[in-house]
Amino acid sequence: MTTAVVPDPSVVPARYWHGLPDGRLQCDVCPRFCRLHDGQRGLCFVRARQGDELVLTTYGRSSGFCIDPIEKKPLAHFLPGTPVLSFGTAGCNLTCKFCQNWDISKSRETDTLAAAASPETLARAAKALGCRSVAFTYNDPTVFLEYAVDTAAACRAHGIKSVMVSAGYITPDARHELYRHADAANIDLKSFDEDFYHRVCGGHLQDVLDTLEYLVRERRCWTEITTLLIPGENDSPGEIEALSRWVADRLGPDVPLHFSAFHPDYKMLENPPTPPATLLHAREIAVKHGLRYVYVGNVHHEKADSTYCHACGACVIGRDWYEITSWALTDDGHCRNCGARCAGVFDGPPGTWGRKRQPVDLRRWARA
Repeated sequence: MTTAVVPDPSVVPARYWHGLPDGRLQCDVCPRFCRLHDGQRGLCFVRARQGDELVLTTYGRSSGFCIDPIEKKPLAHFLPGTPVLSFGTAGCNLTCKFCQNWDISKSRETDTLAAAASPETLARAAKALGCRSVAFTYNDPTVFLEYAVDTAAACRAHGIKSVMVSAGYITPDARHELYRHADAANIDLKSFDEDFYHRVCGGHLQDVLDTLEYLVRERRCWTEITTLLIPGENDSPGEIEALSRWVADRLGPDVPLHFSAFHPDYKMLENPPTPPATLLHAREIAVKHGLRYVYVGNVHHEKADSTYCHACGACVIGRDWYEITSWALTDDGHCRNCGARCAGVFDGPPGTWGRKRQPVDLRRWARA
């Protein structure tokens, strides 16, 4: 008597690949273009070749679900104060030596993916829990594109917005599909130096810049940028000047820029933490180049966490860590002092979720 093999629901056909003359299959989701023989996995570890097709091996599986403040993504101008249901899977298509989520993004253990939820379950849970949005985060949604796209579509059907937290290392066709349902994104611009990208991250700068221009100019997806400043690596005034000029010239002054503090982790345990003074100096440089909304992260600095009207200078959103302490905007985002529009996505008064983080078990919605 033979036992029927039950298909694994977490393994689904992948999109964006093609066959090569030598018999290998090339993954076309990211600019790494992994070329695979049967049984091999891409560098991301979660996209693999099985027989004559590529598959995603983590569909519907997650390293966990949690409700966060939207400011933690970080997004300062997208539905401030509201809760966001956050989740990720495993794997990553870059090799950043400083990865702050390396236990998830670099995981090679399926036990990491202990939680499960279909796209429809995620959307129903987010709505029932009062979340305005769902964030694809912890690891890069590029590598679980099929799951991310289906979840974003399900969320939109339930009136829930989608937030992509990504390194932006993705090919044009895959980028169009991933972001066509996205309402907001925070793109991790790791450096403004090609050598840094190649040496430290195993990628290329221009592909990320292309993603940023696409999102801001073509997709009209609300976009913010985060740059983690690592002492002695990507924190020189000259590099910050070049980065700030590019953002101002190519994306415009309204794109928020977050300079975040590094702490020793993964393969950069010998590098020192980022001094707060470095972050504040970077902020000064970016403001000097015309950027209107520049923030610091991973350090406590209420002034540099708050939002100011570009026209009159009034504080329109006061923040203490992830908590809103003052609000001087109309429901649609105009300064109450002078009437100037603050760039962003504002829909009614701010939320009151605050700084708390709440783990969530989604099994009850899977049974609904």
